[in-house]
Amino acid sequence: MATIANVKVRSTKDEARACLRASCFIFFFLAAPAAQNSLAQNVHVKILSPENDGIVSGVTLLRAEVTPPDTAVTVTFFVDGKQVCRADKAPFECEFDVGPAIAEHQVRAVAAGAGVRVVDTVVTKGLAFAETVDVELVQVTVSVTDGKNKYVRGLPQTAFRVYEDGQPQKVSHFASENLPLDLVLAVDVSSSMKEAMPKVREAVKEFLKALTPRDQVSVLGFNDTIFTLTRRTTDPDQRLKAVDRLAPWGATALYDVVIAGTDMLGRGQGRKAMLVFSDGEDQGSHASLADAERKLEASDVTLYVIAQGRGTKMAALKKVMTRLAGASGGRALVTEKPEELRAAFADLLEELSNQYLLGYTPTNGNHDGTLRRLKVEVEGHAQIRAREAYRAPGPK
Repeated sequence: MATIANVKVRSTKDEARACLRASCFIFFFLAAPAAQNSLAQNVHVKILSPENDGIVSGVTLLRAEVTPPDTAVTVTFFVDGKQVCRADKAPFECEFDVGPAIAEHQVRAVAAGAGVRVVDTVVTKGLAFAETVDVELVQVTVSVTDGKNKYVRGLPQTAFRVYEDGQPQKVSHFASENLPLDLVLAVDVSSSMKEAMPKVREAVKEFLKALTPRDQVSVLGFNDTIFTLTRRTTDPDQRLKAVDRLAPWGATALYDVVIAGTDMLGRGQGRKAMLVFSDGEDQGSHASLADAERKLEASDVTLYVIAQGRGTKMAALKKVMTRLAGASGGRALVTEKPEELRAAFADLLEELSNQYLLGYTPTNGNHDGTLRRLKVEVEGHAQIRAREAYRAPGPK
């Protein structure tokens, strides 16, 4: 009987433990969905790039923001219903080639994980049917100043005239306010920069802090090698941390970095600029000056160059800078001392903040790789800065 009793008691305890386990499971099963629903209500995902009703073509940055920022999720991007890439941690971003045509695309970001699944969707614009020709849209960035070198704002589209090889072109795209900027900032970190580098870092940081949160910035360091320190980030802290990693050594590869930066910016829609800071002539490039010039001609990137220190005394370097920057619609600036960099950066920032973006489909639709001369006229204004030419796409 004792044995039977012991068995019964043990059985009762086992049943109690089993019941307790079942109760715990039932409680978890009932409570978990409520907790998950509450968590999901507090988590949000927002697509930052591309923008709703934006225009995209070519390699396009897909970027999303998750709030709260410390939420453990993975963001998966879909374009036109097809999964194209996934980001496992912030910044939640990746690149995808949407193709050369400017067409409507649906971009969806799905943030999932930790019992959460939230979605955001944007739709980009396409061109009207009559404009979907087999020629890329030509973009021209224009700066307009008055007689006192003050930038002129608020001009309408009707004030602008564009000519390609002397033939008038119809401006189909126009933007003048709150234009986001895709910028590559390339800083010479060759060994000759050692003494100036602390002041260079501070000047570059001030420039980056003044950019808007919508601007995408890639920071490159270059000597005889090119270092990508940050790529297309809108996070101010990441930009500044990238500058802190700049350390001088090696020779100068100016032409190589111009080509690399232009490739990074690609041929997508919108304003694209490259700012190169250097104190010396090219000593380490694999590419030639002609290679760099041709690369700029085949892009719609505006190049700005700041020469500092010993570079300001080299006539050959100043000639090269003026040639490259001027043809792209940018300019070259000379600063004798590191202390003058702040003023130079402020000058360029003022220009970048007061630009017009024009777009047109050329009447010459040939893919012949020829260099086409550009001329922009603005009604009532003679002081205009814009690119002087572009190279048409080559034969397919």
